[in-house]
Amino acid sequence: MRVAVGSDHAGFALKAALADNLRELGHEVLDLGCFSEEKVDYTDFAIPVAETVARGETERGLIVCGTGIGSCIAANKVAGVRAAVLSEAYSARMTRAHNDANVLCLGARVIGIDVARECLRAFLDTPFEGGRHAQRLSRIAELERR
Repeated sequence: MRVAVGSDHAGFALKAALADNLRELGHEVLDLGCFSEEKVDYTDFAIPVAETVARGETERGLIVCGTGIGSCIAANKVAGVRAAVLSEAYSARMTRAHNDANVLCLGARVIGIDVARECLRAFLDTPFEGGRHAQRLSRIAELERR
């Protein structure tokens, strides 16, 4: 799977560790930055990650900032993106199975590396169930077209 990753300065170290983990799992990583702990704006990285997913250039996205919240808000402004802030694996599975989420947002100041890896793995490994959930997503897509 091809995964776009991005972070702000607060999420840099966790993003780098998770990008390495993605590669170890055999995924292709498109790292859109940032590339240091120098202070930057999360929107400068969250939006490009979301746009690559929306354009179909990557199958999933991973964004890491301090809490995951700001990045998630920004990513969800991109039509076709269904981003979710997660802090445990159960919700990671459910957001994939029921919401077909395609961007995972994590808070580096909220969770540690082990939980982040569990969330990422569940997010990547869980398929969308379709069925009644697809009807709900079509309503969201309709709203995006307005």
